[in-house]
Amino acid sequence: MLDSALKVFTMGRNLARLLEGLGITLQISLTAVGLSLLLGVPMGLLMASRKPVFPALLRLYLEFIRVMPILVLLFLFYYSLSKFWNINLSAMSVSILVFTLWGAGEMSDLVRGAVTSVSRHQWESGRALGLSEVEVSLFIIIPQAIRRLLPGVINLTTRMVKTTPFVFFINLPDLVKVGQQIVEVAGMRNPLASVWVYGFIFLIYFLICYPISLFSRYLERRWQN
Repeated sequence: MLDSALKVFTMGRNLARLLEGLGITLQISLTAVGLSLLLGVPMGLLMASRKPVFPALLRLYLEFIRVMPILVLLFLFYYSLSKFWNINLSAMSVSILVFTLWGAGEMSDLVRGAVTSVSRHQWESGRALGLSEVEVSLFIIIPQAIRRLLPGVINLTTRMVKTTPFVFFINLPDLVKVGQQIVEVAGMRNPLASVWVYGFIFLIYFLICYPISLFSRYLERRWQN
């Protein structure tokens, strides 16, 4: 059986192609997480504000993103933009765009929850010390909110990594897409090719996501004490 596995991974550039697919998976998820932070933090702060307009509009955006399946958004931007608005985006650009739109909405809700979980007495105490609203936010509220926010950000990162296989459907050669291509070719000569290839993909996702999940749980336990 070991010989069967070796034949699959040493045939041509199979192993190298899988690693290249892994690189695309990580590029999409990590880039989207970084952009989601840049967009989601100010959006979350606006959602937590007392001005009624911004929270209502951002809540509507968040609900739209949560209701709309990621796959539909990928199809919408990849196929519809090019046909109806004459905007040609690569599969990689569309993937990063869609995951960023999704991630920014989720991140904004995490930020909102972290900020609103800080007691209003903290705001009042800061103002009593003569600090402006911006200074209270920067030096009192945000440092406390970060501790509540970080585990959620880590969990969102894990979810993004696990959701990236959807780019398979717009023909982006991520880890799963490359694995399917290898199985289609190697499976004709090796009946166990699908077992080895998809088992390898499972192992890769496990090695990426499980330590991240453990780290998130560790932070939650530590900061609750």
